[in-house]
Amino acid sequence: MFSIERWQEIFEGLSKNKLRTVLTGVSVASGIFILVILLGAGNGIQNGIQKQFEQDAVNRISVWPGITQIEHNGLGIGRQIQLRNADYDMATALLEDFIEYKSAIYSVWNGNVVFKEETGTYRVEGVHPDYQFIENASIIKGRFINFLDVNNFEKTAIIGQKVATDLFKNNEEPLGQQLNVAGMIYKVVGVFSDPGGEREESKVFIPISTAQRAFSAGDNIRSMSFTLKQGKNFDAAVSESHEFSNQLQTFLKKRHAIAPNDEGALHINNSLEQAKNIYIITGGVQAFFWFVGICTIIAGVVGVGNIMLIIVKERTKEIGIRKALGASPFSIITMILQEAVFITVIAGFSGLILGLLIWELIGPSVEADFFTRPEVDFNVAVTTLIILIVAGAFAGFVPAYRAAKIRPIVALRGD
Repeated sequence: MFSIERWQEIFEGLSKNKLRTVLTGVSVASGIFILVILLGAGNGIQNGIQKQFEQDAVNRISVWPGITQIEHNGLGIGRQIQLRNADYDMATALLEDFIEYKSAIYSVWNGNVVFKEETGTYRVEGVHPDYQFIENASIIKGRFINFLDVNNFEKTAIIGQKVATDLFKNNEEPLGQQLNVAGMIYKVVGVFSDPGGEREESKVFIPISTAQRAFSAGDNIRSMSFTLKQGKNFDAAVSESHEFSNQLQTFLKKRHAIAPNDEGALHINNSLEQAKNIYIITGGVQAFFWFVGICTIIAGVVGVGNIMLIIVKERTKEIGIRKALGASPFSIITMILQEAVFITVIAGFSGLILGLLIWELIGPSVEADFFTRPEVDFNVAVTTLIILIVAGAFAGFVPAYRAAKIRPIVALRGD
């Protein structure tokens, strides 16, 4: 029940020991502040990692060749493995039950691209139509490569938004324009955007058949990329991607006479396995941050508990008089708990607001590869407030219990 007299007593008691109250409040506020800062940083790390995975499809598996490091079947080390169209065709036929999207890739890192007086150097990639979904690219104008482009060796180009901005000035329309790509003329049929930003949008996609012919590659390919059909859940998807990777690796190693234990001849990147490992790590980081923050809060709560013990000792005679006049043990406990909770919540709420303000001010400007948008969401704020209330109750329980046990005759007999 609300009592003005009770609150007047609380404020009067706190005002008598201002320095002690402030120092105790600072310890609690510091604990909450540190917890909010750590949780915001943890969310920043998680957001940064999620942003990295947004660049491509989350369930992407890529394979590219390397150099043999182990002798096998009479073949020595140092042999350069070369993937070909037949490898891609046979692998996709063998593993079609797993595959959602697929593409072989023939890429040139520094392709010279010219439009009128403008020129730039961009990554040129010959790909299949499915590569749009593997790359997680969104077509904002025109279209992507289609099967007719690949089958007919068409000289069509799909350019990233960064390429379009660099080459087409004064809002000139890219679609239908002629680009000189490494000495050959291509027609722009599409412009794409990519969540990976400018780095991913600094690419030019052309049909893989055209790329192999333009760069005299024959039937060579640089790499292969796949996405898998959606699993029942995340763990099932990881398991299936691991099985797919193993079968793909076994097939290619057997086809190219590579020793089963040769780790350098083929490189397979499984983004789902990486995602699982990284989310386990970030979950551990978040748990550690919670642990550190809670420990800091406990230190502050212990300080509040000590303060309340001192207050009870100082007010022993007053409490004895209250009990002699008929005050119940419950009313004494409520009085002490109310004061402890008040100190804890006010101090902790100050630390919470300060932490939230700092992330609100500097969070939007923080941007790095694996750290972005540090923030504390509403659920965390509510959880923190609940922690404060519970912590305040714990801080005041022992002193309140001691106060309730004070015998009036003993209290009145003291100095």
